[in-house]
Amino acid sequence: MRLEGKTALITGAARGIGLAFAKAYVDEGATVALADINEDAVQAAAKSIGPKAVAIQMDVTRQDSIDAGFNKAISAMGKLDILINNAALFTAAPIAEIARADYDRVFAVNTAGTFFCTQAAARHMIERGEGGKIINMASQAGRRGESLVAVYCATKAAVISFTQSAGLNLIKHGINVNAIAPGVVDGEHWDVVDAHFAKYEGRKPGEKKRIVGESVPIGRMASPSDLIGTAIFLATKEADYIVAQTFGVDGGNWLA
Repeated sequence: MRLEGKTALITGAARGIGLAFAKAYVDEGATVALADINEDAVQAAAKSIGPKAVAIQMDVTRQDSIDAGFNKAISAMGKLDILINNAALFTAAPIAEIARADYDRVFAVNTAGTFFCTQAAARHMIERGEGGKIINMASQAGRRGESLVAVYCATKAAVISFTQSAGLNLIKHGINVNAIAPGVVDGEHWDVVDAHFAKYEGRKPGEKKRIVGESVPIGRMASPSDLIGTAIFLATKEADYIVAQTFGVDGGNWLA
């Protein structure tokens, strides 16, 4: 098992990609703290995995919640080797209709949440003196602008840039910071995405999802399981020489 004896904290882990990562990490021998704002959902998610999963209620937009959540996770697991910044929100609207409150809310989760969770993990890892791995969830949307998705694209572009800066700054402590940029990933969150496009592009429910899936060069949308291999690899010793990179796992949507 490639993560035997390792510990990880994954934000936004009550469902979808985060939960898939948590299950895969436990299968590889790790102990995992699942962090999520939804306490009931994250408790149920951890219970579904078993005794090597710890549930942490955490709001990544609040510093006191981040501090308490990391302290609880480290106390429960004894240390922290790996962080995956997965918590994120999506929004879409024409530029002329974007509300400041919506902008602030999405940046608070996607960008500030990634920044300050990275900081919390880095402080522990530096003090412990044994290095670590931090994996940020970016997106193909962070590599290009999209007409109706300005706010979300900007948050994920910021994640890619922050990954580069944090990677360069923290590698002297033996902490590798890298990112994964998925393309379109199927899941319940796509109900929200599809609804936005139905509203602003006048489409029928489900139409945008079908079109997007068919446009991926590999021929389909991703599932969370398609991202697991990269998430495991970046957490292993095999990735020790990889610093400040963003890996596209998108079925060919973006050619780096």
